[in-house]
Amino acid sequence: MNNGNTVTAKIALALVVPQEEATIPLVSTFSYAKDDPYAVRIAFHVGLDRPVEWNFARELLSEGIDGPQGLGDVRVWPSAPLKASLAATLLNVQLSSPAGRAEFTAPIRMVDDFLRRTYDLVPAGRESTCIDLESGLARLLREVS
Repeated sequence: MNNGNTVTAKIALALVVPQEEATIPLVSTFSYAKDDPYAVRIAFHVGLDRPVEWNFARELLSEGIDGPQGLGDVRVWPSAPLKASLAATLLNVQLSSPAGRAEFTAPIRMVDDFLRRTYDLVPAGRESTCIDLESGLARLLREVS
């Protein structure tokens, strides 16, 4: 889904449970907003009143499609192809926090389609043109005083 300022996509993820050699299907919503042009949000719908959300760099997600990316809390990498002639079909996303670590897989084509739509909205290198520094600074100064 797109409107003039946001891009969203429902993407089926799988939570990887290594000790059981299994995965648990999850529904997620990937979203991108023009007024926060460097960030991608993933909302995990896990049966709670509100989804669990993670925010991280759009560039990290984009570069993770081509090869391992990330340090610290968020790491992204493509799955190994089954045959040398096939492209990776899954994107791995590992999230870490003081409470623990979780790894998810997502269909790489769906993530790539979502990212292409975000770059149609705000091309790479043009993110800074979407940030209204003056109103952000004014809001921050109001909160401090």
